[in-house]
Amino acid sequence: MTQEQHPIITSTEVPVIKKRVLIVEDEMVFAKAVQKRLNRSGYHSDIAGDLAAAHDKFKAITPDLILLDMRLPDGSGLDFLSDIRNKQKSSVAILVMSAYGEVEDIVSAMKLGASDYLKKPVDLDELLLNIRKVLDRDELTRKLTRSTKREQHATEVVEFMGQCQAIENVRQQVLRISQLTQTINSIPPTVLILGETGTGKDVVARLLHVNSYRSASPFVHVDCASLPRDLIEAELFGHEKGAFTSAHIARTGLIEAAEDGVLFMDEIGELPLELQSKLLAVLERRTLRKIGTTQERPVAAWFIAATNRDIARMTEQGEFRSDLYYRLNVMTIAIPPLRERDHDMLLLASHFALQIAKRYAFPPAHLTPEANTVIKQYPWPGNVRELKHMIERAVLLSGGGDLTPDDLSLTQASRTDSEPELLLDENVTLQSVELTLIKNALERANGNVSKAARDLDITRMALRYRLKKYNL
Repeated sequence: MTQEQHPIITSTEVPVIKKRVLIVEDEMVFAKAVQKRLNRSGYHSDIAGDLAAAHDKFKAITPDLILLDMRLPDGSGLDFLSDIRNKQKSSVAILVMSAYGEVEDIVSAMKLGASDYLKKPVDLDELLLNIRKVLDRDELTRKLTRSTKREQHATEVVEFMGQCQAIENVRQQVLRISQLTQTINSIPPTVLILGETGTGKDVVARLLHVNSYRSASPFVHVDCASLPRDLIEAELFGHEKGAFTSAHIARTGLIEAAEDGVLFMDEIGELPLELQSKLLAVLERRTLRKIGTTQERPVAAWFIAATNRDIARMTEQGEFRSDLYYRLNVMTIAIPPLRERDHDMLLLASHFALQIAKRYAFPPAHLTPEANTVIKQYPWPGNVRELKHMIERAVLLSGGGDLTPDDLSLTQASRTDSEPELLLDENVTLQSVELTLIKNALERANGNVSKAARDLDITRMALRYRLKKYNL
């Protein structure tokens, strides 16, 4: 074989998979005109002139969309649509075409699961636009279905463990809030989850979701601290094609993607001030306007926010909008840090040890009394997340069995010496102390600016200002 027969695809080339359209239409002049236009626009297309040919083509090519005429020589397009949905159990997108006056056919087609309809005569530009719209909507629906299944699976195995009274209070709050509204037409109150890094704010948000009537709807997790500052507005609100320089295609925002499910906005304290007013407008009016359009659409999502920052103090200092804070702070759940849950430390550690040993097919792992003592003395600045990672490391290194203080690598830490002593002399300046604190925070965070800012209890914007100030 020659190279022309087997073209080489280099690592920089991405093969494009073209969408396939089946045109079920007996007027051949119109069908071929549609086929020519579709092929020129980057689609693969096939024509079937009657129901028998349509059945054969459908089985042979598995189209992404069917363009279906309602009147065919050997029967009605409704029969074909019914067969596809009920017998073939296919969810393929179907765009039906009917002549004026055939309103009953359109109604019947939509009841049978047609994606959309057009009335003849059909303008080719309008047809192409509708095909793109139906395919985009179909792709979004499939993505959200897969996302929902993944989230449901994830929430089924999530456990919010603990026996202390504070954790029991959190569990009771989750159940009460989840049950506040039990009809799909009701909008639940916004919830603000407060707690240090690693306490389980995302777990609480997922438990609110899985215990509510929205459990079968999407759970969309948005980390406001990790979204690029120049893209966060487009990511949240979506945009139309051409709305800005790099907007080559229209994009559905995360708020819209949540549909009638849950939008969990983690690290809400990191949301830029200029976007806080826009989010407030969505919460107040329950409508959303994409970038690049004047059209508004309704928003049915349940908004849950979380932060490890002192958001009340941020509001007082003008770092967070007070009106948005009051709008978010309808229902508040405060999660206690692990250092205030003495008994739960050992409960969680034992659970993680057994769970991780089982995952890696090791012998059951158990903590020795000495290891338990060390765990109770350690301050756990990273809370439950840090405890889990520490136990996982210990189990992997030991191979299971008894876990000793040496396996935990916590022998040098205690609650009294967890914070480094800051030595000052008579020549020290505020600037030098601030510089030292910033360097230490960046080192502990391995250069992660967002994490360092949270450790210093300042906004990411404030830390970036200081990094520029000190040329770091």
